[in-house]
Amino acid sequence: MKHRSLTLATAICLLACMAGCGQQPQISAPQNEPPTGNFQTSTADSAAIPSGETQSIPPAENTGRPAGKISAEDALAIVLDNADVPEGDAYNIKNETDSDNGIPIYDIEFETDYGDYDFEVAMADGRIVGADYEVDEEWLDALDGSPVTAEEATSIVAGKVSGASAADVSVWEESGDGRGRYEGELFLDGMKYEFELDPRTGRIFDWTADLRD
Repeated sequence: MKHRSLTLATAICLLACMAGCGQQPQISAPQNEPPTGNFQTSTADSAAIPSGETQSIPPAENTGRPAGKISAEDALAIVLDNADVPEGDAYNIKNETDSDNGIPIYDIEFETDYGDYDFEVAMADGRIVGADYEVDEEWLDALDGSPVTAEEATSIVAGKVSGASAADVSVWEESGDGRGRYEGELFLDGMKYEFELDPRTGRIFDWTADLRD
């Protein structure tokens, strides 16, 4: 009886194995292939450009000065150079915007230990359209220098005014107050310049410049 039951169990197991061998194995799709079809972008991409359109990048903000306008710092450098004053000598500097005869200007004032200075500089091109200063004569007497002739004085003055030549300058000698000096004037491009120059040092110690109407 036991032998018969064992034979029947063996037959059942054999049939089950044969049935399992008849099934085809399942093949899973490769995991590294990109998905196909429509897919959603991330939240950051959701504001992306619509298909067929390109993104427009706004131009950078222009923080520079208006074209053709010099800065207040440039204007100050111009007048210091024109007055032959080292930057370290100037103090109590005032640099304000204003207008003269309809011309936008920088109105610049400063002090030194040897004189006070007042300049007007056109914003558009840095041209000096007004000036007034006088150097202390005691300070002037302490300076070293080489004597200059009247002809050399005209060249010094012409070199102070852009576009001027020695032929534009009129110079004469004065000594009525006991101190020798060259005095003179220059007219150019609507400007009138008047000056006094020390013949011992070649230094201009009195200077005015006015824009004529």
